[in-house]
Amino acid sequence: MTTTDPHRTQQDPASGEDAGTPADVGPWGGPAEARTVSLARDGARKRQRRARSIPHGTDRAQTEPKPTRPLRPTLRGWLGRGGGQAVNVVAADEFRGTTVQVCGLYPFSVGTGTPMIGVPLGKNLATGASVCCDPISWFQRANLLSNPSMFVLGKPGLGKSSLTRRMATGLAGYGTLPLVLGDLKPDYVDLIRALDGQVITLGRGRGYLNILDPGEAHAAAARLQGEADRLNRAAAAAVGSAAATLRAEGLKVTRLAAQVLADAHGRRHTMIAALLTILRAAPPTDREEAIVDRALKWLDEHHEGIPVLADLLAVIRQAPDEVRQVALDRGDLNRYRAITEDLEASLIGLTTGGRLGEVFSRPTTTPMRRDRPVVYDVSSIDDSESDLQAAILLACWSAGFGTVNVATALADAGLEPQRHYFVILDELWRALRAGRGMVDRVDALTRLNRARGVGLAMISHTMSDLLALPSEEDRMKARGFVERAGMVICGGLPGAEMPQLTAAVPMSGAEQQMLASWQDPPAWDAVTGHEAEPPGRGRFLIKVGGRPGIPIRVELTRAELEVNDTNKLWHTTSRAGRQNAAAPSDPVDVEVLP
Repeated sequence: MTTTDPHRTQQDPASGEDAGTPADVGPWGGPAEARTVSLARDGARKRQRRARSIPHGTDRAQTEPKPTRPLRPTLRGWLGRGGGQAVNVVAADEFRGTTVQVCGLYPFSVGTGTPMIGVPLGKNLATGASVCCDPISWFQRANLLSNPSMFVLGKPGLGKSSLTRRMATGLAGYGTLPLVLGDLKPDYVDLIRALDGQVITLGRGRGYLNILDPGEAHAAAARLQGEADRLNRAAAAAVGSAAATLRAEGLKVTRLAAQVLADAHGRRHTMIAALLTILRAAPPTDREEAIVDRALKWLDEHHEGIPVLADLLAVIRQAPDEVRQVALDRGDLNRYRAITEDLEASLIGLTTGGRLGEVFSRPTTTPMRRDRPVVYDVSSIDDSESDLQAAILLACWSAGFGTVNVATALADAGLEPQRHYFVILDELWRALRAGRGMVDRVDALTRLNRARGVGLAMISHTMSDLLALPSEEDRMKARGFVERAGMVICGGLPGAEMPQLTAAVPMSGAEQQMLASWQDPPAWDAVTGHEAEPPGRGRFLIKVGGRPGIPIRVELTRAELEVNDTNKLWHTTSRAGRQNAAAPSDPVDVEVLP
């Protein structure tokens, strides 16, 4: 038997020489056995990693192949070049309908993104869906707001007044009465007249508003007292729990009657103090306010009919004992004359002319009604007469909310149906700058509107208008108007306004860019000679707290266009010095360049 040394080189049998390659050397120059062991070890490791543990304690490795998953596109399409991946997925258009109309589209129908509660305003710019919104409906029915108020901001000419008029029109259809307590432009006269409302014109030689007129307070108090007497008589005839219930109702109505009279007295006193403050540029003294208060009570007890400021002046001059007691004249009539001299001088200025004219010194021309829409047209007062504007706005607010209080008291007693009012304070910046006391008055309205059953709409241009007040205290109060508003609706605003706006209303960067793009001026077409529509006209962003804003576009109907035109005086070209009729349009010279 022949043995072969495994380390010998193989020989060529023909030549007897070595073939040059060892028989036991692999192609990589290592021993074949070592290579085989290494490969076996690597394979075992791979099989061990792929092995899966089998239940019931067995360690048998499974080498079953994994199921092949089918290729599917991502949410934005196929990945890779030429796959058609979408950089931006456009939101699908939304169409609104009732469950009866879209029931056949199931399961392709979904819930609405915004509530269909309130006045229809327009289309959502992001989805194309309809948007319904107003502060009263979102507070009363949708429970989306903490109080029924809104603040509207935007540059002039972008449709702030048109948006508010749309809400006022829709709310009138729901039974809410719009009240425009001081229209300085005017913007709402045509609308209120179209709603069969009451237009009250005030101004020099145009209309008068007696600040001592209690309005319907005395008549309402007498009506309430009569109802209280009827309940007391019924309680006397009843027995048991029914008698106790009737007596409680009678006591409640009696308190309401007393509250109506006390409110009327307080409003008159407050208005006299406000007029004195505007006239003097300083508030009256405590002694003067006490004299005015006692003189008003003396008038209520001894004067027949409705008094005017001249009657109040006459009482102070007559010096009755009740008035002299609060004046602290110590029994000296000459001392009384000296104490009341400045007060008499101020009242003479209110009754015979002066800066405030005679608007408040005569009987009320047109009493305000509580069952119809009302607008106080004060557009005849020039902007240069800031003192008169302040005084007349305060008087309008006092008369308006006095009427609201009377209506609320009668409704609480069950004598009239409950009425809700939508109070509009347009051009708020003018009212705030008109004089001292205006910021405090508006501040009180924004805090009490929910308790009085009143929805409030405040309209201004920018945050800078609110923060341009002389004192830091007034500026902080004006900023609180925006912070406390149930909703804030913004139109086109400059980019410089964003830091001040975001300090009061949280906004994302995209929302700020949207508002800044809406304030750009319209493009001009040199060929036709007409300008295009401004990019931000009719576009608004509805913000409620920290929620994402709802961008909308308001489109007016043909009927609304007739009462929403605030540029009536600019429809015809000025033809000064021309004898012929106004031409429909002037020719435009166009230079065509080669």
